[in-house]
Amino acid sequence: MAVIPKFNASVIESISKILGDTSNGFTGTEIAKLLHESSIDDIEPTITKWRRINIALDNKQNIDNCSNNILSFIQNSLNPAKHYDNEEWFNDTRSKINKVLSFEGFSIGENGKIVPIKKSTTITESKARASKLKESLLLRKVHNDVLKYCKEELLVDNYFHAVFEATKSVADKIREKTNLTSDGATLVDEAFSFKSIPYLSLNSLSTESEKSEQKGFMNLLKGLFGTFRNTTAHAPKIKWKIDELDALDILSMISLVHRRLDKAVEAKKIYEGNI
Repeated sequence: MAVIPKFNASVIESISKILGDTSNGFTGTEIAKLLHESSIDDIEPTITKWRRINIALDNKQNIDNCSNNILSFIQNSLNPAKHYDNEEWFNDTRSKINKVLSFEGFSIGENGKIVPIKKSTTITESKARASKLKESLLLRKVHNDVLKYCKEELLVDNYFHAVFEATKSVADKIREKTNLTSDGATLVDEAFSFKSIPYLSLNSLSTESEKSEQKGFMNLLKGLFGTFRNTTAHAPKIKWKIDELDALDILSMISLVHRRLDKAVEAKKIYEGNI
């Protein structure tokens, strides 16, 4: 790796506070291991976690006169293999780290690798990006359940995260309306299959045309889930970049799905007398 200039002291401090968060972060033993893996001396192992990290990182880059080992520490800390059973923490922490790293022109992806990006100069850049997307979606009159995923923390890296989270909301709504617990294609089949009384029905299912509509909607949902779910398990999707126009079109499609789900008849509950 090429020599990377020293990071601003404020950037190192912010990174240390995020990774040293005592409420839901690394243990003292884990911090020691991460520093060792990154070839960084653990100078003050008995002090507050974030200060311990901050002093160690600051000292290392002053010795080396570069920030290479700082990036190594971040990559080791956010190696996805270490957090396979805590995806929520991983995504939340990575989002926070990326906000700070952007001021030095770097970003860490879902694969745990750091890549160069255009350097941020103001805190409001990611917020402006979110506002622009939300404004465009408002003009399209998208469903309210989609608008809440246009947050700056989801867009600081790329638009994929907003689309990913919005897609998850579709599965959540289906489970809420049916009390099913499955996911993806299995959830779609269980909820909409009409070999018997379906959990959810778009229409009366009395004609071939209506049955085709139900089948088509099932295929649409399966395509949506297959394309945007389980991204951490599929490297090609992690690397797939979505631009603003892609995001607008996909979120508009998810909006349509939400509207159809809102109008869907909870047929099985009605049949069983639960409504």
